[in-house]
Amino acid sequence: MIFLKTADEVKKIRESCRIIALLFEEMEKLIKPGISTWELDRFADEFIRKMGGIPSFKGYTVPGLPPFPSAICASINAVIVHGIPSKHTILSNGDILGVDVGVVKDGYHGDAAKTFIVGTISSEAQKLMDVTLASLELGISQAKVGNRVGDISWSIGNYVQKHGFYVADDLTGHGVGRELHEAPQIPNFGQPGKGPRLLKGMTLAIEPMVNIGTNRVREDGWEFRTADDSLSAHFEHTILITDAEPEILSIA
Repeated sequence: MIFLKTADEVKKIRESCRIIALLFEEMEKLIKPGISTWELDRFADEFIRKMGGIPSFKGYTVPGLPPFPSAICASINAVIVHGIPSKHTILSNGDILGVDVGVVKDGYHGDAAKTFIVGTISSEAQKLMDVTLASLELGISQAKVGNRVGDISWSIGNYVQKHGFYVADDLTGHGVGRELHEAPQIPNFGQPGKGPRLLKGMTLAIEPMVNIGTNRVREDGWEFRTADDSLSAHFEHTILITDAEPEILSIA
């Protein structure tokens, strides 16, 4: 079922998203060569709780896997999503780090992701990040009343393909709010004019995951990696569909 949110529900989702946006501002200062992803996770957990939220990901379950152990997903280089923070995973100069965060406050979830630069990165990595972020912006621009999910999906996938990159297989965006993951699924490729109709009050987490070398994905427990170990980038916003332009909720 696709939920249309009331103004009060949107207010609560916006607050959960605001916590993530503020967290990303603080993490930008911490992310540098030599820090472990465990340290970043510990900081994020404390920050979220200090702001009155609860990490949505910590303890999250899917069939066949143990509960997710961390407040953030920390995905380095060839890890697309769901990287588990570790004291043994130390950031190095030239890495790119995808951080995905969910927060629930007053019963409503927000979800966002950002790929961070560690030190000085290659021009290829920078182009990958630029294309991924631009594809997110294009996808958001299609999140309007009367359009369909496929219009979001096509705009993302078409842009990524034109730039010679690949969207990751079977990894999608989703509805968000009352639950961390709600209908509809939002693929990063598809056909315009297809899929569920977009309606005022829908809150969506749009999240292109873009790889340099292949669309194929290799799973290892929670972690998803590119099948050829090429770089991957990930950006995500929670947005609200309105009578006019879509509103990005996951900004400070």
